[in-house]
Amino acid sequence: MGAELTLVAQQAQEAADSMHVPWWIWAATLGGLALLLLIDLVIVDRKPHEVTTGEAARWVTFYIACAIVFGIGVWIFGDQHFAIEYFTGYITEYSLSVDNLFIFMVIMSSFAVPTIHQHRVLLIGILLALVMRGAFIAVGAALIERFVWVFFVFGAFLIWTAIGMIRNKDEDEEYKENIVVRWVRKVFPVTDDYHETKSVVKIDGKRFLTPMFVVIVAIGSADLLFAVDSIPAIFGITQDPFLVFTANAFALMGLRQLYFLLGGLVDKLVYLNVGLSIILGFIGIKLVVHALHEYHAVPEWLDINNWMSLGVIIGVLVITTVASLAKARKDEAAAQPAEPEAKP
Repeated sequence: MGAELTLVAQQAQEAADSMHVPWWIWAATLGGLALLLLIDLVIVDRKPHEVTTGEAARWVTFYIACAIVFGIGVWIFGDQHFAIEYFTGYITEYSLSVDNLFIFMVIMSSFAVPTIHQHRVLLIGILLALVMRGAFIAVGAALIERFVWVFFVFGAFLIWTAIGMIRNKDEDEEYKENIVVRWVRKVFPVTDDYHETKSVVKIDGKRFLTPMFVVIVAIGSADLLFAVDSIPAIFGITQDPFLVFTANAFALMGLRQLYFLLGGLVDKLVYLNVGLSIILGFIGIKLVVHALHEYHAVPEWLDINNWMSLGVIIGVLVITTVASLAKARKDEAAAQPAEPEAKP
């Protein structure tokens, strides 16, 4: 009898942690995301141009609005519990993406990508990353469903990553071509110059890759590496694959326009790494506590609920952003030459 009650309780908990989304909802969601990307591709990339701050701001607002509307839909047709998980996951993934923008800027500068083609590079690179993250999410969801101890692994990894971010916060970040980019250069001939948006060109009857192809590989592979900490982080907030994927998708889709909107502002967010390390460490602890609950090793009152998670994440981001901007203004004021005193 006791074993049956335990099994029922476990099944009830699993039902509470999952939305059990039918296949047609998945299909409709994927279709809607594809439509948004198609609209972006047709409108923005129809004619290559330098994306202005105003245009980027409108698109960022549009994608954030889409993410909010989707979350409201989860609240109405799903449950408040799942909606809070979605919004918390979306905010976490978006904030982690802001830190990644600096690497994107370094890559663009390293490859000397023409300004009018940077949006195309980000679009294709992030599309590749979205597909690869989908595979990561599927594997992560399967592991979590089968093995509870995976929560310990994810939690320990996030805590280790948070400590590493604190230790390396003062080190200069410099782009170094990863193994994928080096392999592409080694195996395929690459032209020295860009050929508009073409990834492959034929010269004297021989096919060459262009720097456009290589930089897309660099962006896509770099974002895949970023997924190593962002995917475990969001699994610490929700274990529902549908919410994990959609939160990642909306965060990535808005990332391209955020790149053009923030520009040099990213350099002013000097405390962002500190804030993100606190968030990752907090989620890591939450994962460990969740795993201990699964093994009935901690009391019921020791729990980190969704509202607490949302409050901590938003609070840390607000504090670090305000502190960063205040320091940037102070540094700028200190750097300005003092006005000469008026002679009597």
